[in-house]
Amino acid sequence: MVDLRETLDEINPAELDYTEWVQCGMALKHEGYDCGVWDSWSSRDHARYRDGECVKKWNGFHGGGTPVTGGTIVKIAQEHGWAPPQFESRALDWDDEINYEKGIIDPNWVEDREVRAPNGDWNPTRELITYLELLFSPAEYVGYVTRCFEKGGKKLPATGNFGRTAGQLIEGLRKCNGDVGAVLGDYNPDAGAWIRFNPFDEKGIKNENVTNYRFCLVESDKADIDRQNAILRQLELPIVCLVHSGNKSLHAIVRVDAGAYDEYRKRVDYIYGVCKKNGLEIDTQNRNPSRLSRMPGVTRNGQKQYLVDTNIGKATFEEWCDWYESETDDLPEPEDLSALWDDLPDLSPSLVDGILRMGHKMLLAGPSKAGKSFALIELVIAIAEGRDWLGWTCKKGKVLYVNLELDRASCLHRFKGVYAALGWEPDNIKNIHIWNLRGKSCPMDQLAPKLIRRAAKQSYVAIVIDPIYKVITGDENSADQMARFCNQFDKVCTELGCAVIYCHHHSKGAQGGKRSIDRSSGSGVFGRDPDALLDMIELEATEDIMKHQSDRAFCEAACAALRPLAADYDDEVSQDDELSRAAISKAAERLLKPEQYRELMRVAEVAADNAMRKTAWRIEGTLREFPGFPPKNMWFDYPVHCVDDSGALADIDADGVTPPWQKGKDKRKKQAESIRKNKSTELEDAYINSNFGEPPTLIQLKEYLSCSERSARDRVQKSDKFYYDKNSGTVLRKNDE
Repeated sequence: MVDLRETLDEINPAELDYTEWVQCGMALKHEGYDCGVWDSWSSRDHARYRDGECVKKWNGFHGGGTPVTGGTIVKIAQEHGWAPPQFESRALDWDDEINYEKGIIDPNWVEDREVRAPNGDWNPTRELITYLELLFSPAEYVGYVTRCFEKGGKKLPATGNFGRTAGQLIEGLRKCNGDVGAVLGDYNPDAGAWIRFNPFDEKGIKNENVTNYRFCLVESDKADIDRQNAILRQLELPIVCLVHSGNKSLHAIVRVDAGAYDEYRKRVDYIYGVCKKNGLEIDTQNRNPSRLSRMPGVTRNGQKQYLVDTNIGKATFEEWCDWYESETDDLPEPEDLSALWDDLPDLSPSLVDGILRMGHKMLLAGPSKAGKSFALIELVIAIAEGRDWLGWTCKKGKVLYVNLELDRASCLHRFKGVYAALGWEPDNIKNIHIWNLRGKSCPMDQLAPKLIRRAAKQSYVAIVIDPIYKVITGDENSADQMARFCNQFDKVCTELGCAVIYCHHHSKGAQGGKRSIDRSSGSGVFGRDPDALLDMIELEATEDIMKHQSDRAFCEAACAALRPLAADYDDEVSQDDELSRAAISKAAERLLKPEQYRELMRVAEVAADNAMRKTAWRIEGTLREFPGFPPKNMWFDYPVHCVDDSGALADIDADGVTPPWQKGKDKRKKQAESIRKNKSTELEDAYINSNFGEPPTLIQLKEYLSCSERSARDRVQKSDKFYYDKNSGTVLRKNDE
């Protein structure tokens, strides 16, 4: 686990606002730390620290539906300049995080941009008029403050004025001969004056009185003025007015043009977040749309409050958002194909020949008990040893198997058991790494960066994740959520340059009638996202086929046991004998001692019984990079899959597959039924409408149906609803008799 005390040491409590300070305390309590940790750290802020205050607040922290966790402390530390190293020599803990989100400015390499104060030609009224004209329309009411009061040694603004329009103020300023106080009221030259940057409704100066959420305030006093100026300009923020506060900060009035308060909050939060990512520590108490800012055109303690610049950066919030997103999206630029036509890049080499390339994705799908995990373990071993997997040649290399389902011991024993069943020597087991995460799995969007970090220096050619249901993020049936989930595999492939192989289960019900791409449970994204989809479906082997498999297993086991015991085996046992259960049994009885014969028969019978427990499977594929392949039939002979080289399974249909002759019959039956329904409905309409609701004659009926009288009579006679009454010459409904 991360020690939050170490992270907390990276934060200067004097730089935090009240809310952030309290959040740190809540997070420490939630994570089980003692109040003394918070109190000791808080004491570093000599100006605000009060003995006993931490304990009092600590006792009032009772948690809630959405607790403040240790992640908040990490986030605050990062926002104040701390960044954890991306790679460490130790194996990082499961809960360690990597933050890939970066800004476009490295604060360590920012070149300051000088802010020059106005000289003797400074015109206060002209500056204030410019400010009002840029921020307000003439009819909009402006809030401003010239009076102040003193509290705690600080001069704070009073309520101020909000009953005059921008037009009225501008008109007065133009006539005042440079006396700003004559228009706005005299201000304290030690405190300066304030103005609100959004218009009001003449009824008050609270957030609900704001009539247009046009601008927000971005202010920072943590960095030097020249550094603030440089960062604000490099960020291209849509700044309408940039005002020097007369002290140690610049006040940027930034255009947001929000339609409502909720949208205003979201846009301001986004702007503040961007500023923090790019090294500009923002005063977060300035979020409110009714907030006061420093008024240009006055002095403060001998320093001018003046307009540094106007109309900086992008013209609108939307234009700025588009620009910033394009600068930070890390996406490549479009390429001109004509420039690449004669020098195309090399294709990634094959990892599984004819199936999967290096750096691509493969999904193995199938129902429960198909042995998908065993098939993946077989693939891992085949890659590690550079051997064939189900008939496909694999490139030799190092593989990471991410085990999310089995306990550690079971997983390790499976690998050894598969090696033994394949009959392969473990010559290259150093190429197999296993990451056992049962009970420790987390959603894939959290697992991916941890996986990338651990695998970065290992040169894996493939990473196998088994199974993915343990790490699915979101609703399995939601296309957009599953697309975001599958994008995590792309990140792993891109960052590590290796293939990602994973397995998923089928949806419920018979699957044989579906295409392989549509069998996976959940959204269709699962079938369409991977570069290679291999799908397993069970085959119903007949009794004859299973008996043949049993006899074959019996003969193979008997021959294997008999050969080393019978010195004249080759002379006494023919090739035909080796294929006959009865013949090999007689040969064994003739060549062996009774006790040897009984043991051989026992071994052979066990092999025969085991063969009866085998299950038959077919693998079908949907490939993006290679031509398709004919369906491959195999047996799952626990714990390995073996390709059916006898061809016995070739003619078996999967569960749910309808034979072609049956499909044709069903189609014709359905068409006939549809025709009958249409004719029945047509006859019903004719009966009701051909004689204005009264029982029609046969002639009226045939005219309505546009057919011959004979055809009309035949249709009535074949109907189970109507009949022809010869006495009245009309068509009647049967239930009306």
